[in-house]
Amino acid sequence: MPEPILQASSLYRFFRAGDEETSALRGVSLRVRPGELVAVIGPSGSGKSTLLACLAGLDEPDGGSVTVDGRRMSHRPETERAALRAETVGLLFPAGNLVGHLTVRQNVLLAQRLAGRHRPRPVPPVGPILDRLGVGAVADAYPAQLSAGEAARAGLAVGLANDPPVLLADEPAGELDELAGGRLLDLLRRRAGDGGAVVVASNGGAVRQVADRVVHLLDGQVTA
Repeated sequence: MPEPILQASSLYRFFRAGDEETSALRGVSLRVRPGELVAVIGPSGSGKSTLLACLAGLDEPDGGSVTVDGRRMSHRPETERAALRAETVGLLFPAGNLVGHLTVRQNVLLAQRLAGRHRPRPVPPVGPILDRLGVGAVADAYPAQLSAGEAARAGLAVGLANDPPVLLADEPAGELDELAGGRLLDLLRRRAGDGGAVVVASNGGAVRQVADRVVHLLDGQVTA
C-alpha cells in the first residue's frame, strides 16, 4: 500500500474564554493514503472542523504535529504553512469557497493565481475542471445565479484548481438535497479513485456509503 500522504499525530487543541478552557482536540491521530476517502463523523462540537483546520494549516495545534506529503505543516510560520497549503491541500467549505463578485471561471482562476510560485505543477486548464464537475455550462455565471448543487460543485472546482494531492471537505453536502448531495459525494469518491487523499467531515449520513474508512470523533477524541 502507498505511504500516507497526510498524517496527524496526537493533536491537541485548547480554546480559552476567561477562566474556562475547552478541549477541542484530545490526542487525535489520523493517517490518509493516496486513493483513500476517510469520513470523520461526529456531532456538532465534536472537533471535526478544528481537526480539518489543523490538517490544512489554517490553525495550529497546541500539541502534536501534522505532516503533508512528507513535510511538516504544523509549528511553522504562517507564510510557510500557506505556501505548503497552496502546493498540497485543497479545501471545500459549505460557504466561503466562492467570491460573490466573480464568475465561476474567475473564481477558479483566482485560486490558481493565488497559488502563484508555490504551485509545483503546471496550471490545470479551467475548462476541463469545470466540465468534469458538471459546471461547465455555468462557467460565466455568478455565485448568486447558481443552484445550491451548482454552487457546491463550483466550490469543489476551486478546491481542485491546483490539482492538490489532499482534499479536505467540511460538511460538503450538509445544506444540499439528497440528489445534489449524492452527486457531490460521488465526485469526492471519484477524486479519491483518481489517486487523491480525501477527508470529509460530517455529522453522518450518506458520506458513510462512499468512504473507505470512517473515523468517529466525540468530545475531541477518536472513539472508533
